[in-house]
Amino acid sequence: MKKKSKYKPRGVRYDNLSWIVAGFKKVGSLPTAGVALKLKNHEALDSILTGQGTRAHVDVLIAAVNMSEALIRIRDELGRDWAKEIREAQDAIYTMGKRGVEKGRFAFTGPEMTAVKLVMDLHDAQLDECSVRDMEQALFIVEEEIRLKKARPIVEMA
Repeated sequence: MKKKSKYKPRGVRYDNLSWIVAGFKKVGSLPTAGVALKLKNHEALDSILTGQGTRAHVDVLIAAVNMSEALIRIRDELGRDWAKEIREAQDAIYTMGKRGVEKGRFAFTGPEMTAVKLVMDLHDAQLDECSVRDMEQALFIVEEEIRLKKARPIVEMA
């Protein structure tokens, strides 16, 4: 029996200087990474607040709040003092998601909505202040948490 290699070729970076300089840019100033991401996040929140939310919208909110948590792990000045509020928003989305899966409709209660709105505003401020490199590190942290099964799943997979 042959051993199957897990070789995966790496990408080739043709312009190292541009890649390094791009890492220093603020995410909020970039049209795709910053502005489009903020629009996507707020569109998902608005859809849920108006009663039109789907699982995809819940996933967007989960990703945004998890990114907020990861960003405060990278740099204290990105909102380390908001850790409690971020956890409350994560709990609110988790509770709303569980309830939504059972009832078929995704909607926040008043306190849940307040917690999530607050952290979405924080996330917008984080995106304005963090660099592309910070965001890449935060994405890695979130992916690692999911890969290591440290994240709470809303729907248990069989």
